[in-house]
Amino acid sequence: MESQLDPMKDDLPLMANTNYMLVRHYVLDLDVDFKSKVIEGIIVLFFETGSQYLKTSSSGKECCQSQFDETYKVKSCEPCYTPVTTVSACSPKQEYNDFAVCGKGEEDTSHKNGNHSNEAQASGISSSKDICDIQNHGNKDFLLVLDCCDLSVLKVEEVDVATVSDIEKFTKSAKLTDVSKELENLRNQIVHELVTLPADRWKEQLHYFTRCSRAPGCGELLFTTGTWSLEIRKLGVQTPTDFPHAIRIWYKTKPEGRSVTWTTDQSGRPCVYTMGSPINNRALFPCQEPPVALSTWQASVRTAADFVVLMSGENSAEPVQLREGVMSWYYYVTMPMPASTFTIAVGCWQEVKQQGFTAAIQINTKFSLPSSQADFRWHEEICGHVEYPCRFQDPAARLQAVIPYRVFAPCCLMECCEEHLLQLIPQCLSAAYTTLGTHPFSRLDVLIVPSNFSSLGMASPHIIFLSQSVLSGGSQLCGTRLCHEIAHAWFGLAIGARDWTEEWLSEGFATFLEDIFWARAQQLSHDEVKGQQELKALLRWRRLRDEVQNSEEELQVLRPKKESTGETSESGASVVKHGLKAEKVFMQVHYLKGYFLLRSLARTIGEASYLSSLRRFVHKFHGQLVLSQDFLCMLLEDIPEQKESGLTAESIFQNWLDTSGIPKPLLEEGETWKESRLVQQVSGEVTKWIRTNQMMRKSGKKKRRLDEVVFQKLLPDQLVLLLESLLEVKTLCPRILQCLEKTYQLREQDAEVRHRWCELIVKHKYVPGYEDVEKFLREDQAMGVYLYGELMVNEDVKQQELARKCFAAAREHMDASSAKVVAEMLF
Repeated sequence: MESQLDPMKDDLPLMANTNYMLVRHYVLDLDVDFKSKVIEGIIVLFFETGSQYLKTSSSGKECCQSQFDETYKVKSCEPCYTPVTTVSACSPKQEYNDFAVCGKGEEDTSHKNGNHSNEAQASGISSSKDICDIQNHGNKDFLLVLDCCDLSVLKVEEVDVATVSDIEKFTKSAKLTDVSKELENLRNQIVHELVTLPADRWKEQLHYFTRCSRAPGCGELLFTTGTWSLEIRKLGVQTPTDFPHAIRIWYKTKPEGRSVTWTTDQSGRPCVYTMGSPINNRALFPCQEPPVALSTWQASVRTAADFVVLMSGENSAEPVQLREGVMSWYYYVTMPMPASTFTIAVGCWQEVKQQGFTAAIQINTKFSLPSSQADFRWHEEICGHVEYPCRFQDPAARLQAVIPYRVFAPCCLMECCEEHLLQLIPQCLSAAYTTLGTHPFSRLDVLIVPSNFSSLGMASPHIIFLSQSVLSGGSQLCGTRLCHEIAHAWFGLAIGARDWTEEWLSEGFATFLEDIFWARAQQLSHDEVKGQQELKALLRWRRLRDEVQNSEEELQVLRPKKESTGETSESGASVVKHGLKAEKVFMQVHYLKGYFLLRSLARTIGEASYLSSLRRFVHKFHGQLVLSQDFLCMLLEDIPEQKESGLTAESIFQNWLDTSGIPKPLLEEGETWKESRLVQQVSGEVTKWIRTNQMMRKSGKKKRRLDEVVFQKLLPDQLVLLLESLLEVKTLCPRILQCLEKTYQLREQDAEVRHRWCELIVKHKYVPGYEDVEKFLREDQAMGVYLYGELMVNEDVKQQELARKCFAAAREHMDASSAKVVAEMLF
């Protein structure tokens, strides 16, 4: 039973029984209230009967599930070397004002405020003991299980879609009679016909999704909420086929809900945004979280007129005034994706604009072709995904090097965004297009999120969140992080992992591709590219080495479920191994080992052939879910001669994906990067600083003129390596640290450099630099977590006071995982 699950357990449960019923479309109708810190409203879910039930019902078996089976039993499945998607969807691609979904028509006045009494809650299932067991209680009601956490569910009801006018066109041969059973079948048939409309009828489909979502209810459904799930049943209904395929749920989020963050932006204005991890969107709306539940959605969001609503939607929404002081925003997506990719951010954001320059960039790059024009022959083939309006089949989209984009930020960061970020976006988008071809999504919003955002960036369909930490110190960190998040449009979004434990399929690819995109965005020469990438490889190797030495072995494995990866229980429920482990959020093993694996493959195969294979992989698998073997098998089939050299999927699993520690093929490679020109240059500078430090310590009170030493100008990544190397020196005198800061203007550098500077300050108890540490912990929360630990480990009173002071000031708005990790360090 779910009550036995420990909410603090390392593994994150995915409770939804997707094999019995599969959500195909969500219609959300929400109000955002900053006074109460609550998002409330209605969600309507449209389902199809799941694949597992269809299989078992055809063999004559009853298909009712037990909660025990869902949570603890893993049904073995046949090895799958091609992605499995069981959904087909196409949602309209229409602007806000085309139908009655806009304006005042969006507001369901009868339930506008979600004011339903707790009688609905009282009418729910009394306890999870009523859940049926397929072996012992096959005659009990079917139970629909949705992923749900930190939500107040007020009411659940069946939607009478048969009352929608002109809906008869979806009933085909069915005849409406007074028999209630046939009426229920008719409703489900209507939903089936609606969710399976062909892609060229998306306009009509959106119209009817909207109208059906507003149809009257035809009976409340029994429900109960558990720690991780919402369980719904209808008395007397024993199979998924007969269960209502359109249901409406009234609910409210909770201020402490783990899917949303209520905070203030850098200008002190209130805002809210979705986190995306570690529990994804189940505390934003009841949903099916397993990746296989690919769905489309449309959402109407109302809030005060001062606020801007940004969302993972295909359209660039414009607000419509409902009444004085209240605006409504409407977004939709046409490509079926996991519910975890749904993102929303509401705040007093302002759009950053720069006249002339942006338009010129778009004109100059619009018709730039990928490096291999022959790759376009693949676009003539039929896509492998379920039907939806696909950009890979759109001739205009295939030639669009720079998709439309916008930048949003709090007002105090507008100038900084205009100076650094705005001009980088078209360059990075064009570089990505040159590398991989067609952009999977039609537009892009980039938002600078509040300072408590727990990472440097996060990509969702049509929108990227960036930390303010990427804006300082020039274009290097901003450009590379932007390239990383843009790469996720292909790897992580257009192509998703069928098992969330295989994070490397998203993060490893994005880390590998960020270097290629950024080099092309800068238009570097071959030698410059080689030098930068070898320097980057050395820095990542050092980071991986440190992380392997300081983390649990089981968290270092890229495929922790090994041969069981991709398997689920009979109902479709599963767990994300280590998904709730707080420290895992800050680990980069899946980024780094994934990157090194892909880099190794590229060096073995040859970069040109390798990138060509990547483009083929993108074309074959976009819009689908994959496992590691899907990529590896295709790559090795492309390069059959590699099998003769012993490069097989099995050897890659053994050396790279299924074991902890640094992969054996990587152990010797680290020495080769030290011969790089950029690395050698840093080594020379490190020697100068160490020699100067030794002379100053020996000279005692005699002051040696530091300006006699000539130090070379270094690139940001070189500065990172320099400071990391100096961190290995036992003692640096205060005057050296002062000179170091002055020579390289360290306070003005990017966050990666400043982080290492702060580490030097802490290690050597350099009191004049404590203000720099305090500023970093306040403004660069995406990177500063482990600085707290370093402040505590020295057992220095001043440093420990500094750590506690900074934490006390930031704790209220700090990301929950960050706060937990820091609290364990401090107390």
